[in-house]
Amino acid sequence: MTPTATTAPPTVPAALEVHDVHKWYGTHRVLDGIDLTVRPGEVTVVIGPSGSGKSTLLRVINHLEKPDIGQVSVGGELIGVRRVGGRLKELGERAVLAQRGRIGFVFQNFNLFPHLTALDNVAAAPVATGRLGRPEARELARELLTRVGLGDRTGAYPRTLSGGQQQRVAIARALALRPGIILFDEPTSALDPELVGEVLSVIKDLATSGTTLVIVTHEIGFAREIADRIVFIDGGRIVEQGPPAEVLDNPRHERTRDFLARVL
Repeated sequence: MTPTATTAPPTVPAALEVHDVHKWYGTHRVLDGIDLTVRPGEVTVVIGPSGSGKSTLLRVINHLEKPDIGQVSVGGELIGVRRVGGRLKELGERAVLAQRGRIGFVFQNFNLFPHLTALDNVAAAPVATGRLGRPEARELARELLTRVGLGDRTGAYPRTLSGGQQQRVAIARALALRPGIILFDEPTSALDPELVGEVLSVIKDLATSGTTLVIVTHEIGFAREIADRIVFIDGGRIVEQGPPAEVLDNPRHERTRDFLARVL
């Protein structure tokens, strides 16, 4: 009897792969050989001292900054370049913008359009990219604003919203293109302390829904609660990474222990 061949299950590509990424600003090396893999649905929290390269890493992932060496791929697709034969060729701006539509980005300072209402801030990207017509985009925006607790503020302009409300609009805007991954760059750093909790609550809801998240934050207690994995960066390098209980409670590296002693 001829044995029956078994078919291996298809390999699911990583949500994010960062391979040997280096970045210089002049003579200052900001990223020094970063390697990072994030699985679909994983919540990865990046911590480290100011100036360690955390925000630059996010900007390189989104190709707001070009890596000087190395590659980034999201869902198995190279970001900012394509392979032609055995070489990599830079993509044009329009192609890069299309790729960014699959990578949500929530900034420290909200970056909302001041002349647009909350509803139109959220609806703008699906319309601009041609993914949805204006009526469908506005309906989606209403749903997303309700999801982040702002269903009653759809007609409000950013100047009339608190910092926490503006950041929740920014999160809804990031969700509007249904990205495969969302990057958060210190999403509570510009908020008054009493407004931090409302934003963290929305991010927790996203985490429990299976959304792939990469979050740069100084909120160590929040990181412990939400993260599948903690990544500690210092001097543009990943010093150590692992589950929160491992990295935060029993760090292996002296630099990690010193950092945590200062922030906990």
